[in-house]
Amino acid sequence: MSRCHELQEDREVLELSDKILLMGPPNVGKSVFFSELTNIHVVSSNYAGTTVSYMKGTVTIDGRQYNLLDVPGTYALAATSLAEEVALRFLASNPRAILFVLNAADLEGSIKLLLEVLEFNIPVVGALNLADVANRKGMEIDVPALSRELGIAIVPTVAVKRQGLAELVQELAQVLAGEAAASGERSRVRGSDVEYWQRAKEITSKVMRWTNGSPSRLDRLGDAMLKPWPGIPLAALVILLSIGVVVGAGKALRAVLLLPLVNQGIVPLFEALFSRLPLPEVVHNVLIGEFGIFRISFEWILALVMPYVLLFQLVFSFLEDSGILPRIAVLFDNIMRKLGVQGGSLINIMLGYGCAVPAIIGTRTATTRKERLIVTTIVCFAVPCISQTGALFSLLAAYSYWLVLGVLLTGLLVFVLVSILTSRLLKGTVDPLVIEIPNLLIPERRAYFKKFFIRAKHFLVDAEGPMLMAVMIAAILAETGLLTGISTVLKPLVSGWLGLPPEASMSLILGIIRREMSVAPLLALDLTSLQVFVGAVVSLIYLPCMSVFAIVAKEFGAKVAVAITAGTTFTALFLGGLLNHLIRFALSLV
Repeated sequence: MSRCHELQEDREVLELSDKILLMGPPNVGKSVFFSELTNIHVVSSNYAGTTVSYMKGTVTIDGRQYNLLDVPGTYALAATSLAEEVALRFLASNPRAILFVLNAADLEGSIKLLLEVLEFNIPVVGALNLADVANRKGMEIDVPALSRELGIAIVPTVAVKRQGLAELVQELAQVLAGEAAASGERSRVRGSDVEYWQRAKEITSKVMRWTNGSPSRLDRLGDAMLKPWPGIPLAALVILLSIGVVVGAGKALRAVLLLPLVNQGIVPLFEALFSRLPLPEVVHNVLIGEFGIFRISFEWILALVMPYVLLFQLVFSFLEDSGILPRIAVLFDNIMRKLGVQGGSLINIMLGYGCAVPAIIGTRTATTRKERLIVTTIVCFAVPCISQTGALFSLLAAYSYWLVLGVLLTGLLVFVLVSILTSRLLKGTVDPLVIEIPNLLIPERRAYFKKFFIRAKHFLVDAEGPMLMAVMIAAILAETGLLTGISTVLKPLVSGWLGLPPEASMSLILGIIRREMSVAPLLALDLTSLQVFVGAVVSLIYLPCMSVFAIVAKEFGAKVAVAITAGTTFTALFLGGLLNHLIRFALSLV
């Protein structure tokens, strides 16, 4: 598949009139500008490569509407990556103006990219963002001098606090008013990278000076987290604390609030309601029986999945916006290298613990197809989404925390084996780690909670439908007797090979729709510890849900999606049965 086909370029967007491009290097806050100027709320993250595909919105300037396009963040315009190709397409699409966001804390790199953009002969207004971070680090920038050197208006901003946005819009209005009279044929005269860097260095030396400011505690902590000592222990502590918050608070929220609400409030209400209606017995059972829609939809979705999902988004958003994630990627680069990928891919793998779909889309930032495929395969085989993780913890912790540890170690083993095998089987190369390390900071409260509510909304919109479909199928199968027939057909596999009760076949059916739904039916069964362990391992590795299959097919083609699905299904069933028979054999010897 070619890169052009992979990007699936939207010609209508490229041909829009009255376009304003929002450009800049990665990790400079462009998504915040886009959200504030258009009132379209996009998720902004504090690590390189977040905005891979463009975003489109409208902004009103001087009573006139313009199309604002958030172009992927890049470090250069050499067309050596997907992001650079997209940026060049938009620059060639005759935009009216460019809003370029510079990083005040990394001025030289931002100026170098801006010099490349200026050669397209398009009117530009500059936003000097992260000015507060630069001041904290002892950097003093002469903004009028920078404006003179570059020949464009420069406005100091702190986007997350809305500082400087009004002045920025005023400058854009002036530029657009002048551009209307001066528009015409535009061309580009490209210089060399060496020339751009030399000129950027000269300008920076003229407009910036260091004051006597000493590094803050956050700056010193950020530097310490990049060194093996104490960086690795600190990173391990952060990961353990994050897991502890999600799992511990999720269990507490589930036990103290949600289960009592469902079992003592919501379900009895629907039971009383449907008992008064003259419904056939089978319809009544489908609605409110043991596996009834209005019973298990609340038990599984609201009380089992929701608390873990919301808490994960709170924690993961904090790790993103604070700048911790890129530091973890750098620290573990050597280990990830031995597994066949570079440390930056760890960010997408960790994102997969929230949901596999954005993690797979995020692999577009990788520089080679091989690395994209390796990371995608790892996520599909060995990275459970947070709702699946929450369901697994609920299932396993009810029996023994040793079972939790056993499943985690099994998942880690699959992770390592899949990484090594795919890196050796796939042709191609994996480039070295190149990643911008953002400043360590405390996330701005308004932007942080905006991100959280957006992600929570996306989960409700994207995941609730498939989960409700799974609940309806479960209710119909269980309450109409169809499950008995299916269980008979699958008995040699489910009971003979995996050692599970015949009713566990529902897990294999519902897991096709959503992965966490392969866990939920096991909660209602009276299982032994061995059966719980085997069922959890199968659910952990079982085939990707429908939305993941669709995104893999879109990104890599149907053959790859089918191959990964077949691989995960076979591995889950084979490994589950193998563990069942090996452990039974070992116990028989004791």
